[in-house]
Amino acid sequence: MHTSIDTHHHFNIEDGAMAPIMVSEQELTRLTALLRAAHADEVDERLGEELERAVIVPSTEIPPDIVTMNSRVTFVDAATGAASTLVLVYPHDANAAEGRLSVFAPIGAALLGLAVGQSITWDLPHGRTRTIRVTAVDRAP
Repeated sequence: MHTSIDTHHHFNIEDGAMAPIMVSEQELTRLTALLRAAHADEVDERLGEELERAVIVPSTEIPPDIVTMNSRVTFVDAATGAASTLVLVYPHDANAAEGRLSVFAPIGAALLGLAVGQSITWDLPHGRTRTIRVTAVDRAP
């Protein structure tokens, strides 16, 4: 069973309910400020919803298997089996050619705070969906 949120991009956590995500106090503060300053067309609306449901903890208490800002995350596409690795970054550091994905992008918002082993599904245009599963997280010091 999937739980769906009625937004532009529908996200579902594969365990049957929207599992809590974990975000550090520092990241929450910075992301909230960036969201307030951003134009509506610059950010996926899901990011604000993800932050609202997040468990907020000091950065020293984030387990090593949680996707945080500036972490390298590997995920597998459920439909194709293709693995991808990228670094989740703040918008001004995004660079697709270097594999640096903005947290303001739909997949960036989806990945933030997920743990290794968690899957998330979201709706794409034309009635399609995409499901990815986080398989590894490497957080640089």
